[in-house]
Amino acid sequence: MSLDQELAGRTALVTGAGRGIGEAVVHALAGRGARVIATDLAAEGVVALETAYGGRVVARTLDVTDPTAVEDLVAETEATLGPLDIAVNVAGILSGSPVSDLSDEEWAATFAVNTHGVFHVSRSVSRRMTGRGAGSIVTVASNAAGVPRTNMAAYAASKAAAVMFTRCLGLEVAPRGVRCNTVSPGSTLTDMQRGMWTAGDEEASARRVVEGDTATFRTGIPLGRIADPSDIADAVAFLVSDRARHITLHDLYVDGGATLRA
Repeated sequence: MSLDQELAGRTALVTGAGRGIGEAVVHALAGRGARVIATDLAAEGVVALETAYGGRVVARTLDVTDPTAVEDLVAETEATLGPLDIAVNVAGILSGSPVSDLSDEEWAATFAVNTHGVFHVSRSVSRRMTGRGAGSIVTVASNAAGVPRTNMAAYAASKAAAVMFTRCLGLEVAPRGVRCNTVSPGSTLTDMQRGMWTAGDEEASARRVVEGDTATFRTGIPLGRIADPSDIADAVAFLVSDRARHITLHDLYVDGGATLRA
């Protein structure tokens, strides 16, 4: 079967789908034949995806920090569009502050989206997938979950928690045919990445990411380029496909070698 049909007949839920990696994941899954429920807190981006793909993409607003909203959306989706075969947790936020300046509100908000949101969505969909004996859940985390970074304690800790949660869930549901994996990107050309760069100095900022920064104990990128969101989306599409049918509890780093797998 060609890649453009490898997910035909399957229904996927994607969070954080309005831009960046989430938007690229929608393109990757829909481009492989899946029907995709594209969700985001903001409607604009997912509505544009729905318009672009016609009936193959359905746009919905969703606050992943609200467990009732998540459960209602999953129940509605399964009642109207059929069983969910795939769920991809992409919704995330970044708080870039040293711990001494990190407020209680920033810490709580980061975990509410990056960790609690993954829990709410994965719990809801896995309950249904296990009853059917099949399904695939992928959480998009970060290579910062495995390597300490300055000024990113809240983000890194929340992503590390999401990785371990997804692995623990995967262990519980594997005997019932559900696979759970994580994809951990490094620096990727998204609004989140650009938000950490010096305004008006994008080229130099990108070069510093590729070359690394010894002052902040950050390695460069051995492959010499910053990832495109499609690089991450292609990894997700592989993990939810039958080509990865014997892969679960895996954390796939897509970072050009930046962490040196330390």
